[in-house]
Amino acid sequence: MRSLLSLATSIAVAAGVAVAVPVPASAEPIAPDDVCIPSVPETDPLEPGPVDICVSVFKPAGATKDDRVPVLLHSHGWGDKRTSEAGSFQRYLDAGFGVVSIDQRGFGESGGKAHVEDPAFEGQDVIAVIDYVAGLDWVKKNGPNDPVLGALGGSYGGGYQFVGAFTELMEIGRTRFDALAPQITWYSLSESLAPNKVVRSTWVSALYAAGLDAHTSTVHAGFAEGLATGDWPASQEEFFHSNGPAFHVDAGRKLDIPVLLRQGISDNLFPLGQAIKNFDRALTDRARSKSLLIGYNGGHVLPNALPLGSAVSGDACSEKLAGGYDDLELQFYQENLQGAPHELAGHGRYHLMTSGGDCLSVHSVAPTTEFELPDVTTTTAAGVPQAVKIADGPLTIAGTPRLKALVTALGLDSRAFFALSVGTSPADAQVIQNNVLPHREESINLETRRSIELPSVAATIGEGESLFLTLSPASDMFAVHGSRTPGGLRLEDVTARLPVVP
Repeated sequence: MRSLLSLATSIAVAAGVAVAVPVPASAEPIAPDDVCIPSVPETDPLEPGPVDICVSVFKPAGATKDDRVPVLLHSHGWGDKRTSEAGSFQRYLDAGFGVVSIDQRGFGESGGKAHVEDPAFEGQDVIAVIDYVAGLDWVKKNGPNDPVLGALGGSYGGGYQFVGAFTELMEIGRTRFDALAPQITWYSLSESLAPNKVVRSTWVSALYAAGLDAHTSTVHAGFAEGLATGDWPASQEEFFHSNGPAFHVDAGRKLDIPVLLRQGISDNLFPLGQAIKNFDRALTDRARSKSLLIGYNGGHVLPNALPLGSAVSGDACSEKLAGGYDDLELQFYQENLQGAPHELAGHGRYHLMTSGGDCLSVHSVAPTTEFELPDVTTTTAAGVPQAVKIADGPLTIAGTPRLKALVTALGLDSRAFFALSVGTSPADAQVIQNNVLPHREESINLETRRSIELPSVAATIGEGESLFLTLSPASDMFAVHGSRTPGGLRLEDVTARLPVVP
């Protein structure tokens, strides 16, 4: 279970990329200094009191108060702990970066309970770590108490990057991070864990188990309520309200620094749409022009059998841009923190790997083309998936599609799961990149106009293939959280709006 839910992406990088200020490589792995830093006290009744945040500090050979270097913060995925083994970050150290790996609150040696990237807790923890880093005499600085700073990590290790940067922006009007590189992380936790307030139960159950000892009393109570009722409890909505970029964007805050976003398109926990919203909404126009969004086939991927999906694993776009993601990430930081020549291409664009393994680089992921569909009815609570043809290939799409229809709900709290699929016929059509999204009608209604978001995808539909709309009464990613009563949904005057690539 730990190997499945570690959620931290490998950050080893290939050697040999030029740096602006070379630092001699060490002959032996450098052992870190392990330090615990006081942060805000814990208020949860399960473990109240003082909290220390424990870190491992990796100093590159040759770094001194006379020859200072930038620092990259790093942290782990949910349920894991910091990296403290000698040599784990050696290639970064050899490239002239210090690295500080963090045990987040409630994990590893750090105290307290996990508030899941709450600005009042984990946000303050990141600020405390930055303050500590700013006091190291070998760290390069932009000014007093302002280290030259980037960040590494995926999933929960991407969430701390956003909470740290946005908490500083909220409190002092700017962030001391000079650039970020969050992978496979979220825009809105509630939207990810319970889209349309339908609980993504397979993942939520697994994550709950992985962080069992770290949960607050609120999460324990909310999990039990959600499991019993099939609803996303109001307590969880409130608990997760401020725990992501969506909260800050709603308050008018945006980051004005370069960001390298990498997201799994076949990720069925934090899907591509979460990264698109971060790229489109959480960054200023200037920051976006210096940033990159990389969509690859991978991330948090659990088998998707109902309805059946498929994706070719890999990262074609990172390979296209820099030979691989590790090289891309290192070059991104060399250019933004060390002053290396700006040679990376594709800033301000979306680089998305298709379900077949190609890379599409596009300026927009918004729907561009409408297709009319026949009326369709799907059962809820029980039944088999069905595929309705949208268009024949050849056709290429990349971005976020939407469905518009007059929806009639024939039961109470009706739920169905929507996706795009590709095949030669409805019988063999498979969901693109494994992702579905739920639509929910809480009460009986007749012909209500709805706009239904479909999963963000990238796909090339070849000659002899067709693109389908798949509707399913159940999904294995939302196990036991289908409709509360048997019934059906009828869609009339149906239009699919797709992001077609010319």
